[in-house]
Amino acid sequence: MAEHESLEFGKADFVLLDNVSMEEFMSNLKLRFEKGRIYSYIGEVVVSVNPYRAMNIYGRDTIEQYKGRELYERPPHLFAIADAAYKAMKRRNKDTCIVISGESGAGKTEASKYIMQYIAAITNPNQRAEVERVKNMLLKSNCVLEAFGNAKTNRNDNSSRFGKYMDINFDFKGDPIGGHINNYLLEKSRVIFQQPGERSFHSYYQLLKGAPDSLLRSLHIQRDPTAYNYIKVGGQIKSGINDGADFKAVADAMKVIGFTGDEIQTVYKILATILHLGNLTFGVDGDVTLIENTKLVSVIRELLSTKEENVEKALLYRTVATGRDVIEKQHTTQEASYGRDALAKAMYERLFCWIVGRINDIIEVKNYDARVHGKNTVIGVLDIYGFEIFQNNSFEQFCINYCNEKLQQLFIQLVLKQEQEEYQREGIPWKHIDYFNNQIIVDLVEQQHKGIFSVLDEACMNVGKVTDEVFLQGLNGKLAKHAHYTSRKCRTLAVSKVKIPNNKDTLFQDFKRLLYNSSNPVLKGMWPEGKLSITEVTKRPLTAATLFKNSMISLVENLACKEPYYVRCIKPNDVKSPLLFEQERCRHQVEYLGLLENVRVRRAGFAYRQTYPRFLQRYKMISEFTWPNHDLPSDKDAVKRLLQGCGFDHDVAYGKTKVFIRTPRTLFSLEEQRVEMVQRIVLFLQKVWRGTIARMRYRRMRAALVILQAYRRYKVKSYIREVNRRFKNVRSMKDYGRHVKWPTPPKVLRKFEDALRSIYNRWWAWTLIKGLSPEEALQVRAKVASLEALKGQRADLGLQRAWEGNYLVSGWGTVKCVSLYIGRKKQTQQQRKQRHILCVSQINRFHKAEDRAVLITDRHLYKMDPLKQYKPMKSIPLYNVTGLSVSPGKDQLVVFHTKDSRDLVVCLQGMVPANESRIGELVGTLLSHFKRKLQVNIASPIQCSMNGRKCTVIVEPKINQSQPDFTKSRSGYILAVPGN
Repeated sequence: MAEHESLEFGKADFVLLDNVSMEEFMSNLKLRFEKGRIYSYIGEVVVSVNPYRAMNIYGRDTIEQYKGRELYERPPHLFAIADAAYKAMKRRNKDTCIVISGESGAGKTEASKYIMQYIAAITNPNQRAEVERVKNMLLKSNCVLEAFGNAKTNRNDNSSRFGKYMDINFDFKGDPIGGHINNYLLEKSRVIFQQPGERSFHSYYQLLKGAPDSLLRSLHIQRDPTAYNYIKVGGQIKSGINDGADFKAVADAMKVIGFTGDEIQTVYKILATILHLGNLTFGVDGDVTLIENTKLVSVIRELLSTKEENVEKALLYRTVATGRDVIEKQHTTQEASYGRDALAKAMYERLFCWIVGRINDIIEVKNYDARVHGKNTVIGVLDIYGFEIFQNNSFEQFCINYCNEKLQQLFIQLVLKQEQEEYQREGIPWKHIDYFNNQIIVDLVEQQHKGIFSVLDEACMNVGKVTDEVFLQGLNGKLAKHAHYTSRKCRTLAVSKVKIPNNKDTLFQDFKRLLYNSSNPVLKGMWPEGKLSITEVTKRPLTAATLFKNSMISLVENLACKEPYYVRCIKPNDVKSPLLFEQERCRHQVEYLGLLENVRVRRAGFAYRQTYPRFLQRYKMISEFTWPNHDLPSDKDAVKRLLQGCGFDHDVAYGKTKVFIRTPRTLFSLEEQRVEMVQRIVLFLQKVWRGTIARMRYRRMRAALVILQAYRRYKVKSYIREVNRRFKNVRSMKDYGRHVKWPTPPKVLRKFEDALRSIYNRWWAWTLIKGLSPEEALQVRAKVASLEALKGQRADLGLQRAWEGNYLVSGWGTVKCVSLYIGRKKQTQQQRKQRHILCVSQINRFHKAEDRAVLITDRHLYKMDPLKQYKPMKSIPLYNVTGLSVSPGKDQLVVFHTKDSRDLVVCLQGMVPANESRIGELVGTLLSHFKRKLQVNIASPIQCSMNGRKCTVIVEPKINQSQPDFTKSRSGYILAVPGN
């Protein structure tokens, strides 16, 4: 029973229906179609309903879900039947086949593609090049065969107009090593005629729509399909088929398969020749039959690589042998037209058969010796024509319906045979089933001397004109009393117009010799019988019906010796709608395919059967005697105990290897109990597993913590030992270990490292400072204060040199200034409190720049005039100074801010070199001796107050400026300094 599908989607297997009736069957089929479940089972038969839309159920993920699974382990799918056939072939070393049947347009060709795709995907685990090549050839061949063998019909845009049976050969490891394709009864009448609304074969329209202009010119054809009599009916149809893209895909596929360039060109030439033949017309001049458009004869001669006179002669005359004499008989216009059409159909049929043979030459197994390589096994895929359930007058369709009847008869035989063999094998009594055996219908068609084919062949052998009326008279004479035969007189068309010429379909020997004598080796090889002279051809060729009947008998014999698997395709509606389910139409198909009979046969004895181990594996949790494992003598005994405990022993039978359940209700009850127990088991397993995971996680975390702690201790000890080793002798080093590189600490000790560095730096600084004199210590404090105030905000601090304090006697001032200052110094009473003296350029009250000396003591700031022998002009108490403002550049602009808004603006570069900075020294001196916090502001421009008025001081570098100089501006002052 398929898992993971609830009853809201209906019964996945029709065998499990409560009541086996057509109404129940159709209701379940419709429900599954409407719920998007296009596949169902009848036992081991897949029922497929064409969804008429793309469905995402064929990807790699889906393939993996079905790979290696048993048939009922997953929901119904084509991949399940393909995997079952592959496993049977590989495990039991048996040849298998998959028979796909159904009405035209039911999706048979698509089903065969997906089966091929699945088989190709699950093989070749080692990706060997040869196996990949064979798989690629098998898949590409579908594209080519569809182009030349499929056509758009009123019921299907891609209808197969031929039967195809493909054998895929596998080696003993289950890898594909080759294949072979058999084709049956191409509907060649479609070459010259199509029903309204239908097209000829895809190949014509692909050539006209997709070929490059250069190719069309070389073939003397144009793109308009309506210009050619044979295909103009289909050329007027608007279709969603992309013929241009398909032409390129087919051409690429032919190259991949192995067709040479000359072979592909010959294919195009044959297609073009057939198109030109359809446009040939015949007329009469007296008693002589003529070709009216003789230019086409020259074109045909060029395409066939033969002589023009030979082409014309073959079209107008027929060579006949009468005893030992050979004569040439001129055609009438009707005979000439018949011969032209017969040539066109025969050329296309030979082309198609040649393409199939060419593919077989490439993909068939080569150099395989069973004694060396092991047994060669086969999976066959049969994609046969679609039967039609409406009245028609096609000889080919009559043959197609006969083919489907033949396969249906095989299906009934094999299903019944398999059922009976399984019951006998398991020791279960077999109950006879009433069903309709269509063997009587098959005999009606193929029986020797009495069947429809025999009557048809007799009619074709008559001398003179052969008509459908003559054929019908023969049928009425031999089959009038047959229970399943009615003629047109009864207005019930069991056998209608089958067009006798399609069965006779005589091709004059002159055409065979014409094509055999072509200089094109490919075309010549298609007509080997053309080498016979007219006197050597004595045997009447078999009719199309006889040839087809013989091929069907051979096919059925081939299928009967393999283990069969079935796909039964159903067409839900005629308008290709993904939503419409036409009840009556589907009912007819179900009846024709015998699906309900198949269900009855399957349900005759028991609805469900399964091997004891697999049954036990699925249902053992519902019994205490079998969960989690049983201790009974065998699985059979365990299954008996399980079913007895559930009260179902009366509804089952026990075979040798399988248990058989009679009614679906028992199975559904087992499923319900299983679902209930699975929920409880899942909860129990989740509880146990979650506890196990938690314990495992705890042990891992605990182990990780122990390892982490040990590792941290190791890293900490290693780091401390390394620090101790490196800094062990720093006291004796010249720089006290300043050059020593610190080791990289572990993350846990990064803060500890910062603390160690801080301790070391404090020790290093203390070691350096403790040997300084009081004057040096005072200068260090001043430098530290300056660094804290100006670091990162000003380009130059002047920390790299010693601070002298007195810059009038340092060599930078003039001799006159020095002598005057020394004299003034002796007179000053505060010289013992002197701390700093600088030469500056100051802005006076007239907004002019003038030189001054600034003396800074521990209490006052004095301005001294050098022109008046450095006489103090004004003193500013330090407690009146509120802060300093300096510029961030290398210039020496300083503004002393005062409480009375009479700021002192000076430039320290008045009497010093440009590369000597005094600002750091000034700031450090003031900060180190100030008893309160002094605000230091670094800005550009600098805001200040002059005589109670707000103004701005801006620094501007100028290239031609030799000395700093103040000038008045609209907003305040500009300090011009030497630029670069």
